[in-house]
Amino acid sequence: MTAIEPRIAIVGAGPAGIYAADILLRLAPSASIDLFEKVPTPYGLVRYGVAPDHPRIRKIVDALHDVLVNPRIRLRCNVEIGVDMEIDELRAAYNGVIVATGADLDVSLDIPGINLPGSFGAADFVAWYDGHPDVSRTWPLEAESVAVLGAGNVALDVTRILAKHASALTDTDTPDSVFEPLAASPLRDVHLFARRGPADVRFSAMELRELAEQDDVDVIVDPKELALDDHAERMIAQFSQRRIIVRTLTEWGARDPSERTASRRIHLHLRQRPVRVLGTERVTGIEMERTASDELGRMVGTGELLRYDVGAVYRAVGYRATPVPGVPFDTTQGVVPHVEGRVVDSEGVPIPRLYATGWIKRGPVGLIGATKSDAGQTVRHLIDDLAIVEHAPREDDPTAHLAHAVDLDGWLRINAAERAAGAERGRERTKIVNRAEMLTHAQRDQTMEGLR
Repeated sequence: MTAIEPRIAIVGAGPAGIYAADILLRLAPSASIDLFEKVPTPYGLVRYGVAPDHPRIRKIVDALHDVLVNPRIRLRCNVEIGVDMEIDELRAAYNGVIVATGADLDVSLDIPGINLPGSFGAADFVAWYDGHPDVSRTWPLEAESVAVLGAGNVALDVTRILAKHASALTDTDTPDSVFEPLAASPLRDVHLFARRGPADVRFSAMELRELAEQDDVDVIVDPKELALDDHAERMIAQFSQRRIIVRTLTEWGARDPSERTASRRIHLHLRQRPVRVLGTERVTGIEMERTASDELGRMVGTGELLRYDVGAVYRAVGYRATPVPGVPFDTTQGVVPHVEGRVVDSEGVPIPRLYATGWIKRGPVGLIGATKSDAGQTVRHLIDDLAIVEHAPREDDPTAHLAHAVDLDGWLRINAAERAAGAERGRERTKIVNRAEMLTHAQRDQTMEGLR
């Protein structure tokens, strides 16, 4: 029997969770949704995974906000599932529970020396420069030369932020705790390594071009690394984005070295894979092996080794999800096991009223907008199940005991405080990074009301 007004819980208030809420209310307008989030603010990846110099991507926030103000959605930030409430409690209290917590951990890289001091994961660095409240406020920007490993957009973001002069971030929401170390960085060279060739890198063409659009930063590409084999020729013949990428790299490789006068340089190395991180007490270099593509386009080692002197290594080789307590988790794939969004147990049997969407469902692939179609699949199965499965959720408010939860009004107060701090600096906002300070702003009006 379908509930007349189904009550749904969504765990994760990033794009995946908010898109799921939006689609759910379009298909089931009588539904009510409680949207849970571990940190005191919504928007997840858009707020804590997009580089501060990408304001056009951050405009997605405007569309997400339009969803959150729907009166049938209740925001419950600063609530951690597995600590403040258990998954089984949610399944008992709601007609359906959608897990949409994303992927926030770095994929490991199993090579010697990877755990030396000075070796970092991209996810940790991104969380730092985006002001995530649950990470350290300091970062050791001490090296003059660093290596970034990866062939995707996260690697480009890390490379660009490392190489960018801090003065170029003054009109962004970069917090002071990030701006000041970036301004003091002695960095001169960033070596970006991609295992693949020019026609197979996973960069987007637009983000790749942004590397060369920075003031006082040169991009250097060895034209010898741009040679196209038969596989590469097939790729650029079939895919326009790959043609644009190869054209961009070729233009950079053809530049006269005498034109390179910038104080910082990005060296883009292709067809090289990491073999080991060098050093004893800390990172002092990295050893790479040249690769080549076989007849099927697979990258294989050639045995030729190269060494680079670097003082830090950043690996951007992929993200994986953090398990949610009480939810099955595939540790090999780093995702929740499911069948088209229905979470399944170890026997492959769907668990009643439990669903998944976003990166914790399908892995960290695709751009932010791709989560819409993914959420649609999950939500449609949830609605189908509502029609055939009878479940009577609790009639009282299952979140009533969560006095520390930040609702929409609380988030809007945090937002207003950030905008006010930004206005003092002539920018749109300055992000608040301290959790206690966030909560003080979130609860301020409530506290004043209690004193009247």
